[in-house]
Amino acid sequence: MTSTPGPAEQPPAPQVWPTLRAHDARALIRFLVDAFGFEETVVYGDGDLVQHAQVSWPEGGGVMLGSVREGPDAGDGPTPPGHFSAYVVTADPDAVHARAKAAGADIITDLHVTDYGSRDFAARDPEGNRWYFGTYRGEPR
Repeated sequence: MTSTPGPAEQPPAPQVWPTLRAHDARALIRFLVDAFGFEETVVYGDGDLVQHAQVSWPEGGGVMLGSVREGPDAGDGPTPPGHFSAYVVTADPDAVHARAKAAGADIITDLHVTDYGSRDFAARDPEGNRWYFGTYRGEPR
């Protein structure tokens, strides 16, 4: 017996969440929202300390982040500040690029078309992390 696909089947919810640490997590969250268009989903913590935060990408997925932790277990967590990079899929890299430039983001690679047909650009956040934005959605499964 074969099954017919249902109407407009939705892809599974994201189950891979990149994580990072920041010296100033609250400022990084503001930057990701203002410069790139992420949406602040949740922030847990007191004062300057962010225990856990999630920023969601409007087109799907997101990242989790928190403040750098001091002490003997500090190296056991996510990537240290400035050592993170992510590729973020967007249907409109030109709009994200314009928004990032208007917000003062450090554009490290300007808009271009890759050898595989994606329209991409790259920017660095104030913590030194690299964010790549483009139209390449990966290969179908």
